[in-house]
Amino acid sequence: MKLDRGWIWGLLLLFSLAGAAAAAQEKQLELDVTDIDEDMGLDNEELNVLLEGEDEEEEMEMEEDDEATVMDEDQADKTDGTASGKAGVDANVSFQVTYKTPVPTGEVYFAETFDDGSLDRWQQSKTVKGDAEDDIAKYDGKWAVEQLKENKIPGDKGLVLKSRAKHHAISSMLNKPFVFQDDTLVVQYEVNFQDGIDCGGAYIKLLSDTGDLNLEQFQDRTAYSLMFGPDKCGEDYKLHFIFRHLNPLNKDAEEKHAKRADVDLKKFYTDKKTHLYTLVLKPDNSYEMLIDQSSVSRGSLLHDVIPPVNPPKEIDDPSDSKPEDWDERAKMPDPEAVKPEDWDEEAPAKIEDPEALMPEGWLEDEPEFVPDPIAEKPEDWDEEMDGQWEAPQIPNPACETAPGCGGWKRPTINNPQYKGKWKAPLVDNPNYQGVWKPRKIDNPDYFEDLQPFRMTPFKAVGLELWSMTSDIYFDNFIITSHKEVADRWASDSWGLKKLVASANEPGIFAQLTIAAEERPWLWVIYILTVGLPIGLAVLFCWPKKLDDEYVYKKVDPPRADIEEEEEEEDEEEDTAADEDKAAEGTEGAAGGRRRHRGEPQTSREEEEGTERLKR
Repeated sequence: MKLDRGWIWGLLLLFSLAGAAAAAQEKQLELDVTDIDEDMGLDNEELNVLLEGEDEEEEMEMEEDDEATVMDEDQADKTDGTASGKAGVDANVSFQVTYKTPVPTGEVYFAETFDDGSLDRWQQSKTVKGDAEDDIAKYDGKWAVEQLKENKIPGDKGLVLKSRAKHHAISSMLNKPFVFQDDTLVVQYEVNFQDGIDCGGAYIKLLSDTGDLNLEQFQDRTAYSLMFGPDKCGEDYKLHFIFRHLNPLNKDAEEKHAKRADVDLKKFYTDKKTHLYTLVLKPDNSYEMLIDQSSVSRGSLLHDVIPPVNPPKEIDDPSDSKPEDWDERAKMPDPEAVKPEDWDEEAPAKIEDPEALMPEGWLEDEPEFVPDPIAEKPEDWDEEMDGQWEAPQIPNPACETAPGCGGWKRPTINNPQYKGKWKAPLVDNPNYQGVWKPRKIDNPDYFEDLQPFRMTPFKAVGLELWSMTSDIYFDNFIITSHKEVADRWASDSWGLKKLVASANEPGIFAQLTIAAEERPWLWVIYILTVGLPIGLAVLFCWPKKLDDEYVYKKVDPPRADIEEEEEEEDEEEDTAADEDKAAEGTEGAAGGRRRHRGEPQTSREEEEGTERLKR
């Protein structure tokens, strides 16, 4: 089978495009699962304990602390209802994982897991928002301690914002105030937008230690040292890091906003998974924001915040003004230029085409529209009120086959004589003085703060939020001075959530099907991706027919060739006859000699003699 080479290359190109599209889709749908050892810092022994729960000592601690266990469906079916309720069996999870309330491994300023199901450490605000309407000004949004809706781990609970279109405010005191001196600040907590998010935030505020802090009066105007966390409204997805810097001259606090994250944040708001948010702020004024232990933004408090911490040394003199004779024109009309005498400024831009002719068959006497002949005046038509009735207009049927009806007008074309209004050409301005700028003076408000890290100490953590979506889940707050402590805390808490969520993810084929249900055009890519390799394999690898399987049509050869072949055959026959005669003569003589001597004939001679008699 022979194929056109261009067609083959076309098929290969189409296959390459389909493969590229499939790879892009696979990248879009790939699971957000990374190496456990690298993400959470677990060694093999700890990982085995988390996944298998085979360590007897850990099991004894589990029973003493009334902790939860997630087991296989088969194991859950074999366990009775009472034991299941006590052990925390959940048949929706397809592998065994042991959950234990995390305990900080080092010194911390604040740690909260909500696993005890209470909000005893937390104070809900009892005040109102100052600049809000009366019907929504009160901080009456509801809070609850619940498990996750999806991928839950029995025994693990979190703080859930329950109301929508409400103001929420809740806060808790730290174990001890954090003072910005020589210690790194690490703030970390989990957020899950269980129902997505339309407009609202999930950030936290670290409330300043001002001496008069009252958590019952916590509101939007309560002084805070920094704010950190996700926020979204419309299609603007943000990760806030805002700190309040005190002006050393007038002691006013001004908010400084860190630069935007370097990655697209949308998936963290829409995938309904629990994500880990971490802020690391160091005494050298450097900061780093991480999501799921991956860096998304980093910078310096001195250079990467808006507005800058330190004002400029010089500013424009507000009393300076531009002189009246200051000439900022780099170019000017040529004063010596003169309009040409033949320049016609009145010539129109368009004129009628003098060479145009009315198309043949144009019906000048026929109007484009005529009254509808089948229209009838409505019975309730009142000429005194509605005026004289006229039939509605319809396209003239006589014009349907004609090139046009009505008065014919010549089409217009560009006027070759059109030049427009004359303007003198531009030349360099000999009096050009440049763009005027006011003179610079020393900034009376200038200061230089080389240690913006040293903010106002804080002694409480609070959530002051407005949301149009409910069921926002918060969990496992920790504030410490050591990143290693926060990482270990994450491995004991968020790490388990990630394991369960990853195990419950649908397979690749299920994900492809779900994606195709949302985007039907993906079926075309799937079919091309699967069908093209099969088609090409059949096309190039199918066994070809052997040459002897073909039946060729007989064609009469040219007469000249036949005559030559016949002559050659005659010559060959003559030569063969002569050789036979000579052989027969020799054999006859031999036979005669045998007969003359009385010797018997051989069997061959007898056969040849018989054959000659037959002839």
